[in-house]
Amino acid sequence: MQGDDISLFAGHAADLADLAERARLRSLRAREGIDFASNDYLGLADAPRLKQAIAEAMQRGVPVGSGGSRLLRGNAEEHVALEEDAARFFRCESALFFANGYGANSALLSALPQRGDLILYDRLIHASAHEGMRLSRADRAGARHNDPDSFADAIARWREKGGKGRIWIVVESLYSMDGDRAPLAELAALADAHDAILIIDEAHATGVFGPDGRGLAADLDGRENVIAMRTCGKALGCEGALVCGPRVVADFLVNRGRGFIFSTAPSPLLAAGVREALRICADEPERRESLFALIRHAGQALAPLGVEPTGSQIIPIILGDDDRTMRAAAAMQEAGFDIRGIRPPTVPTGTSRLRLSLTLNATPSDVDALAQMLAGVLR
Repeated sequence: MQGDDISLFAGHAADLADLAERARLRSLRAREGIDFASNDYLGLADAPRLKQAIAEAMQRGVPVGSGGSRLLRGNAEEHVALEEDAARFFRCESALFFANGYGANSALLSALPQRGDLILYDRLIHASAHEGMRLSRADRAGARHNDPDSFADAIARWREKGGKGRIWIVVESLYSMDGDRAPLAELAALADAHDAILIIDEAHATGVFGPDGRGLAADLDGRENVIAMRTCGKALGCEGALVCGPRVVADFLVNRGRGFIFSTAPSPLLAAGVREALRICADEPERRESLFALIRHAGQALAPLGVEPTGSQIIPIILGDDDRTMRAAAAMQEAGFDIRGIRPPTVPTGTSRLRLSLTLNATPSDVDALAQMLAGVLR
């Protein structure tokens, strides 16, 4: 029987063997060493205030599980309270809470753009956006990374070919693998000029940038033609995601967003945690100040290695070769630094890299020690 089981999955086993041969086989590993890998940028995941908020929610009877989808019995008071708090915090008409950013992006892009519309996306957009676009009935086209002229040219070509529907411009405000920012002002102007909708994934900017940590798109909040997706599992230290924008967007997703309709609602306890995380962002600006100081320090420490600063908490160290990247990551992990290697298809072929993520779980002396060890490993 065991032999039969193996033969049933022979193709899958061959695919895994091919990945291993190309140094692209993934596996899970326990967290250990100094954190240079997580997205817990503000160090909130283990923050006493979040733990206390969860404990107090349990004491007042907030359940662990939701018990069903939001449209059945899963719509808890904490979900509603979070969405109201988030709408005020991000200065938009409404916010809708999802279990995670992948599900939010997938539901958003599969439901809102309609047949005859065009989804125009940055070619480095996250996989979750591609999943939503794959499920959409709209046309789609890619534009060069962070190049407004490329977006404009793509719109012109589509119109010349007879495209008459709505245009949806989809970008990240801060790219998770390169740490660079989108030209949001130029893209917003482009959306205005073409009566388009601008969808901004703020996953890696929420909590870190903008007034009170409202993100890089804070200046665009409240505009009728802007939708922002804010994840709660990165700088906010919890789980889930918030789709922020006009009220009609939330109402449409409740009615047409299959990823929302047919998913069990997120834990009400986590909704209580996210509410507290938003309050921490407003109450404790020193967390962002400490992170920016760490970013500046890392730029100085890594400069002798030829590593270019990005101005953000995400710093790619591009090595190119898959095998060399993973060997370097393993050596750093063995030395006590949790830094991970990133390979295709997550990043383009030939750009395998170490992704250095700066969080308040590390200190300036940790950064100095990492730079010193990295110098030896890269030699």
